[in-house]
Amino acid sequence: MKGAYHDPVDHSRTYQPRAGESFIDTLWFPGLLLIALGVVGLAAIVAAAAYGESRLVLPLAIVTGAVVTAGGGLIALEHRRVLRIERLWQTEHSDTTHRHAV
Repeated sequence: MKGAYHDPVDHSRTYQPRAGESFIDTLWFPGLLLIALGVVGLAAIVAAAAYGESRLVLPLAIVTGAVVTAGGGLIALEHRRVLRIERLWQTEHSDTTHRHAV
């Protein structure tokens, strides 16, 4: 979709305009990448505990928690931006018959 950064909502082809939001809007990728790194960090925590390296478990848990929280925060901020763009589009096109749940 061309220009997905400016308006990632699919207004014309579906009545579920945000169905593929995370695939259309590439600004989700940093948040998804951070969550993927958090999953790797979780595996590192389990490995450190399994090998008896208890001194590494707490620092890994803190870093992993921070990374996952940052990833979730980025995704939430991007979703709020998309909602704001959608509301703006709906106010500009209030004469159309499309009805989207916001």
